[in-house]
Amino acid sequence: MPRALHLSLALDGTGHRPAGSLPAAHWTDLISLAEQGALDFVTVGDHLAPPPDDSADRIDAVAALTHVAPLTRRIGLVPTVTTTDPFRASTALAALDHVSDGRAGWLVDVSHSEAPAAELWAEATDAAEVAVRLWDSREDDAETRDAATGPFVDRDRSHHLDFEGPHVSVRDPSTVPRPPQGRPPLAVALDVHDSDGQWELAASHADVVLLDADQPSTAWLARGALLRQAAEAGRAAEALRVLVRVAVDLGGGTEPGALPPAELRFTGAAADLAGLLADWHESTGVDGFHLLPTSAPTGLPAVVHDLVPALRERGLFRADYTGRTLRDHLGLPRPARRHDRDTEATR
Repeated sequence: MPRALHLSLALDGTGHRPAGSLPAAHWTDLISLAEQGALDFVTVGDHLAPPPDDSADRIDAVAALTHVAPLTRRIGLVPTVTTTDPFRASTALAALDHVSDGRAGWLVDVSHSEAPAAELWAEATDAAEVAVRLWDSREDDAETRDAATGPFVDRDRSHHLDFEGPHVSVRDPSTVPRPPQGRPPLAVALDVHDSDGQWELAASHADVVLLDADQPSTAWLARGALLRQAAEAGRAAEALRVLVRVAVDLGGGTEPGALPPAELRFTGAAADLAGLLADWHESTGVDGFHLLPTSAPTGLPAVVHDLVPALRERGLFRADYTGRTLRDHLGLPRPARRHDRDTEATR
């Protein structure tokens, strides 16, 4: 039987506006449709700059997905969040994980400044480490939830970080309960030309890498390099999922130059795309694909109603969700708190 693949989709590509300039109902409609196809997750972009029309009703990606979460049941919700404030980011993502019952993820991005890329991504690595420590700073049963018996939080089960890094320093524990997933899966977009700092972040902290590759051989080599770096960082190969990014136009009427930015691009019929994905999946060893449609409102129906059935006919994609959380969809275990793991190792 063929090895099943993972499939996700970007809702921030060419053909529509950023998350902050669209009403929340727009995201609910799109994500509900993606959920009908049992996609692992969707990503929604965000931008620190105000929208062109400087509209007062701007909302960010986390806010949009927090609105969508109670209106969906299984699909993973992965906002793009910059690492400028790791305490705020970890808190917002933990809250999204709670409101979605364990379906949040985090696509890491850096601020767009004149600083060198290597410096920005080194700072992002520190921020990711802080976020993990914050999510681990409260034990799963730290909340007493009984106002009549005393404080809401058992202080003996809430642990200070005392983290001092080159770019970020945090002492206090998280102000929200530990996320249902323990840690929302962390995703990093990557290609072979990115800085060493970006590769280091992916290898040391990413659960999902969204990889740009123009040839199967490039994807195969990049995946191997990532797994080696992850092993050097003390991580197991099964802790990392590599998804190749594919810019797709299933309508057949868009010029190739109009496709969203990705090394691998496809224009044509869903059945032919299914064949391409099947060939790459077999020859590269990657775990799946992250689709960037030219226009989500027009491209997503073709993905759900044409591409997904074609993949199922090949035995490459599940008929329905088999788990509840995003980690379940990705086949990733819920991680133990770092403190608990270290304690267990010393016994």
